[in-house]
Amino acid sequence: MPVSAAAERSAAGHPGVRGAVLSVRSLTGQQALPGASRNLLVTYVSRGVAGRAVKVTGTVALPKGRPPAGGWPVISWAHGTTGTADVCAPSRNTPGGPADDYISVANTTLDGWVASGFAVVQTDYEGLGTPGEHPYMNGAGAADTVIDMVRAARGVDRRVGRDWFAAGHSQGGHASLFTAVAQSAGDVRLRGVVSIAPGGWGMSQVAPYILSGAPGAEQAISFLPTLLIGAAAADRSVKPDRLLTPEAAPLLTTARTGCLAQIRETATRVPVDKVFARGADLAPLTAYLKSQEPVGLEAKVPVLVAQGTADALTPKASTDRIVADMCAKAPKVTYRVYEGVDHRGAIAASFDDALAFVRLIRSGRTPVTTC
Repeated sequence: MPVSAAAERSAAGHPGVRGAVLSVRSLTGQQALPGASRNLLVTYVSRGVAGRAVKVTGTVALPKGRPPAGGWPVISWAHGTTGTADVCAPSRNTPGGPADDYISVANTTLDGWVASGFAVVQTDYEGLGTPGEHPYMNGAGAADTVIDMVRAARGVDRRVGRDWFAAGHSQGGHASLFTAVAQSAGDVRLRGVVSIAPGGWGMSQVAPYILSGAPGAEQAISFLPTLLIGAAAADRSVKPDRLLTPEAAPLLTTARTGCLAQIRETATRVPVDKVFARGADLAPLTAYLKSQEPVGLEAKVPVLVAQGTADALTPKASTDRIVADMCAKAPKVTYRVYEGVDHRGAIAASFDDALAFVRLIRSGRTPVTTC
């Protein structure tokens, strides 16, 4: 499907306009939601972490049937950690691909949103599938791409409405929380946020945790190269290659070509006491990660936070702290906990509550806070 004439003029005349559509084509295969009437791959303009216009890719899935008055409501999905290499971009997913183990799980629930009458749009984030590195866990940068994905969808098909909801899991749960505090805009209207197993609380302690050799440090190694590459993409004072030992250097090599599953495999061969180079200056990394923790966020819209009790990656104790911190700023949080549910399982487990939450807001009512 070619870009509409209006969208093409917008992109050509205003290449720095956030949400301007640069290209669009039909999408088939693994990343197409089966319940949608049409799936599209879109390239659009967003604001990068350096404050300049960047090119970002994402997808648009349109529901079947006629849209309601005002257009289809939108779910702008922020995906969880896949990696930092271009091949990890969800829009590039293939059956059995390096990130398919995660993306296929999320897509099953996203198809439920389409079946419920929502246009589902998904950003790949800055630097995933497009030039430049991916600034993993940069809150404001991720929020910009989530917001501008909605604008791009409206540029592609005007049956997509102005009212939208941010929803995300893990890394995307972190992104959705930062979206809840982003400056609102008149062209699109954020109505609420769903944050599932949000990451980021205490992530500045990842290096000290690994250095301590405490139980669980081995698991933290799996996320270290992604955090390093993401931090360096946003802060030039972070130098990933200078921080690791020769034994740990393969972590970065794998992270630059593979996705999370491949990084985890490489991490099993790196001893905990052989990760950081002797005398490595970890202060810039720690300071940057501290600045991106979800602390002191004052939500401008109602927020549903969902968490499983069996989550080993973003433990309930961390999410409890995020919720308490947000409640102290603005009592707009509804917190739902799912007994025995693990990290990825929380996506499906929370769907009914998320759908009810969104429908309540769309009916003009305000969700009851649990603050």
